[in-house]
Amino acid sequence: MTDPSSGSAPPQISVVVPCHNEEDNVGPLLNRLVPVLEELQRGFEVILVDDGSRDRTLERLRSAHASDERVKYLALSRNFGHEAASTAGLRHALGDVVVLMDADLQDPPELIPTLIERWQDGYDLVFATRPHREGEGWFKKASSALFYRIMRRVVKFDFPTDTGDFRLMARPVVEAFLQMPERNRFVRGMVAWTGFRAASVEYRREARHSGTTKYDFGKLLVLALDALTGFSAVPLRVVSLLGLAVTLLSAVGTLWIVVNRLFLGIDIPGYAFLVTGVLFLGGVQILMLGAIGEYVGRIYVETQRRPLYLVRERGGVSVTAESDLG
Repeated sequence: MTDPSSGSAPPQISVVVPCHNEEDNVGPLLNRLVPVLEELQRGFEVILVDDGSRDRTLERLRSAHASDERVKYLALSRNFGHEAASTAGLRHALGDVVVLMDADLQDPPELIPTLIERWQDGYDLVFATRPHREGEGWFKKASSALFYRIMRRVVKFDFPTDTGDFRLMARPVVEAFLQMPERNRFVRGMVAWTGFRAASVEYRREARHSGTTKYDFGKLLVLALDALTGFSAVPLRVVSLLGLAVTLLSAVGTLWIVVNRLFLGIDIPGYAFLVTGVLFLGGVQILMLGAIGEYVGRIYVETQRRPLYLVRERGGVSVTAESDLG
């Protein structure tokens, strides 16, 4: 009889972990993750995706694979970003269910059995929700909360709040996700967009085990813009309404000047009003061009049809033209 936890059995559970400069976290992660998966008594695989790390992360992945064939890895040719690395791992995963998580141990491996239980209850998608987040400043917490609530208002599907990438996806969800070819990706939104039956599990997110976050304010802002422009046309509508409001305001201002000058005999000084109006209109026009440019830029990137990622090395995962080119 085949041991369900051995590497020879077809994996029922796949765990995908994007890694970028996580040399000090790989070992502690696997030390906690593998025993948890073994206790489930199901065939499993762990796919670690090296996203162009500049430290010894890839060496750690090679060593882990050499020690345990259930631990597999992909090395991308350069840093393509967290969303692309997550997609690469999902495309190579073979399990009936796939768990996506980060490598910094902020996502506790010990929560995976609970995610599996919810899947067994009949849910295809189980989000790990983090109402408590350790090691993060008030600004990041506040901006994150604001972002999620804005997304819930502007998208046309159920977008979970206070939820990162830590989640379980049944095979139908993974297959649906892999049908989405866009290059500007927001994995959390794309998975939620599929609309499969979903549940959530709350947990306390701890501080990073080691290292620093790879998402500074600039990257978080870009991710937020990708999310908003990728799933909603609301920014364009806001710009249109702003243009309408400015037009109406200008008309009212012009009418006010005419009435005061022709009918009330009041001489209105023009310089201050003119300069203020020009600066205001100029700012509005730049804002409008910026919003339109975001959408035009997305169209430009999509028409290039470049691969989402390139794989230069693999350990234990299958080789296909589609999966290696993204």
